[in-house]
Amino acid sequence: MKKLIFLLTFLPAAIGFGQSTTDFFTKSDTFFKKHVTNGKVDYKAIKNDPTALNELLDIAASINVSKNDSKTFQSFFINAYNIAVIKGVIDNYPTKSPLDIKGFFDKIKYTLGGKTTTLNDLENKILRKNFPTEARFHFALVCAGLGCPPIISEAYKPSILEKQLQRQTTIALNNPNFIKVKGKKVQLSQIFEWYKGDFTQNGSEIDYVNQFRKEKIPANAKVSYYPYNWSLNSIK
Repeated sequence: MKKLIFLLTFLPAAIGFGQSTTDFFTKSDTFFKKHVTNGKVDYKAIKNDPTALNELLDIAASINVSKNDSKTFQSFFINAYNIAVIKGVIDNYPTKSPLDIKGFFDKIKYTLGGKTTTLNDLENKILRKNFPTEARFHFALVCAGLGCPPIISEAYKPSILEKQLQRQTTIALNNPNFIKVKGKKVQLSQIFEWYKGDFTQNGSEIDYVNQFRKEKIPANAKVSYYPYNWSLNSIK
């Protein structure tokens, strides 16, 4: 009898948890498909009707995900980051750049996964700290600037996360506007300068990039970094 009571008590909570997570991924996918095109966001349309955005943030606030379920944890917080970035822009829209918004990355707080966090802390203390060998995060977390790898028009999902991270990293590192190669000189995004340690855990920056490139960069290429473009990734 006690076992039956325990199961009847526990089961609704377990079902509720599953539904909440599934609901978040499903509604995130719908949101990104509607408002993201070719790596840019329709901030104007979202500003005119923020209902879906606010609903997503409400759902995200109360979800509890364990880092032991790494794919769900990572997928949830990648989506949560990208949604929070959009929220930060919408709350200050129109704007030309996220850097024009005071405290955009380090002061403005969001409640995501039961945690109150800034964008910087979400990236560095929740994702990078817990998964220090996963440098592909940098090609999925989108900061609202055109210098960032493009945001995708779908949600990151646990069942296909590996495929999505691999795809987006490959796209970015084969894009001649993101990795600029000229002879034995290569200009990398400042992402590689800011997070150099993430990309040099098993070799050089070029070693990391060449894992994903069709045309390999010479190992002795001279590396420099081009200025980051912080202009808003907005659909005009």
